Amino acid sequence: MARELYLAAYDIRHPKRLYRMLQILKDYASGGQKSAFECYLSNHERKELMHRVGQVMDVEEDAFMVIRLRHREEVETLGIAVKPVDELYTYLG
Repeated sequence: MARELYLAAYDIRHPKRLYRMLQILKDYASGGQKSAFECYLSNHERKELMHRVGQVMDVEEDAFMVIRLRHREEVETLGIAVKPVDELYTYLG
């Protein structure tokens, strides 16, 4: 199962939906902060994430995006930021 690095970001307007979105992203993220998360995802995991997010968000008020990052580039960080790492497994549950 090949995984690629994605950046998932959201802007959710209602506190209840915001909390639910955060819980979903934590299932997939290897790191992140506030409303942006680094996620190593297979194609199946990306589709599953999009489906789960689609069930939570209000398409009239909220925004969500997943951006595939180029895998050939080294991730640069500043300050206390930690480089994303693809773990050997992903726990969903």
